[in-house]
Amino acid sequence: MSLSRAETRGAASTPRGRAIRWIVAYRNYPSRSKLAWESKAVLLATVPFAGADVVLQTHWWAAQAAPVAVSTVGLSLLFGLVALKLRAATRGGGFAGATITASLMFSTVMAPYRPWQTALIPVLAVFLLAWLATRMGREEKERLGTAERRRGRTASQVAANLGVAAIASNALAQSWLVGVPWLARATAAPMPLFAVGLAALAEAAADTVSSEVGQVIGGRPRMITTLRPVEPGTDGAISLAGTLAGVAAGAIVALAGTLALRGDLATFWIACAGGVFGLFFDSLLGATLERRAWLNNDAVNFLSTASAAAFALGLLAALALHGAR
Repeated sequence: MSLSRAETRGAASTPRGRAIRWIVAYRNYPSRSKLAWESKAVLLATVPFAGADVVLQTHWWAAQAAPVAVSTVGLSLLFGLVALKLRAATRGGGFAGATITASLMFSTVMAPYRPWQTALIPVLAVFLLAWLATRMGREEKERLGTAERRRGRTASQVAANLGVAAIASNALAQSWLVGVPWLARATAAPMPLFAVGLAALAEAAADTVSSEVGQVIGGRPRMITTLRPVEPGTDGAISLAGTLAGVAAGAIVALAGTLALRGDLATFWIACAGGVFGLFFDSLLGATLERRAWLNNDAVNFLSTASAAAFALGLLAALALHGAR
């Protein structure tokens, strides 16, 4: 979001104001529009996959246990409508969120079926934390030109944050991972390897909260690669307050998912560790590839959640190897 004319005139007289204008102008630089294909790629890599899974799962569960299909699809649609009503997402964003949420819920069904013992709970935790964080100090963010658009997140933004979790938690991915010999002893929850998908959700919450809170109370952040002070909203900038808030948000999502899926302590810590790793990886990508206009924000978010899942998978492998000794 760019500064209004009045805000621009008021800010232009100070060095800080000129720096903020430069950041806003950089964000709107025409070359970045050339990266729109990355957002489309993220969307195509996740939502059709999740949509096909929802169709197949709904058909199967409708024949086996109709209440599971009805409640899963119904709650997911309700979630999408609530996000739309709160202006937390556009129509496309609400549809993408509902589709991915349904896929995650189907992937984490346990007997006896209870909706609050599925991935719905950590997804709701991500949504609430992000929604609250984006509204914290909104006037200050609008003054800086870094506030989220009032119409909410688009489909590609939702897919970039939640898509990896849906892919990692899908039955096909889970069955393949369970069959890997060096992961055979690494199941850390009743849902096989769900700690991997949970780590991706934890990173999504950590990244959003860290960025939003840091802009308001973090003071002047520092570039992660050089530790030099930069202006708030700069790609790759981190602050102590923002980082701590992000870590706390990731821990909340990890705890919510662990409790909902009746996981153990290993599930929680693996998801937390993956989320924190992804948080710093996101800043590193922002400071390097995004600042050079090689990646846009959707691509950075998608790769960051993927790094969180990969790190969690690595930890599971390490536990398996340790247990095999």
